Amino acid sequence: MIMEEKKELIEEIKKLIVVNKDETVDINPSFLEYFEIDELLSIKNELKVKKSNISQTSLGYLDELYEKTKKDEI
Repeated sequence: MIMEEKKELIEEIKKLIVVNKDETVDINPSFLEYFEIDELLSIKNELKVKKSNISQTSLGYLDELYEKTKKDEI
């Protein structure tokens, strides 16, 4: 059961690392086996936060750019 949970976490981490949906990330499974489940959960949560922050920053930038185009400030 623990190994299955670890495999699922590793797959989730791989998906969070990918920026482009057509991109694949190969992670050495032997390397990830050194991490405990709580460490993998922490990595996953940190990646979620970072990905969320990047998305919010990008949206904020796009909103700002859009407002400038409406005012013809570019």
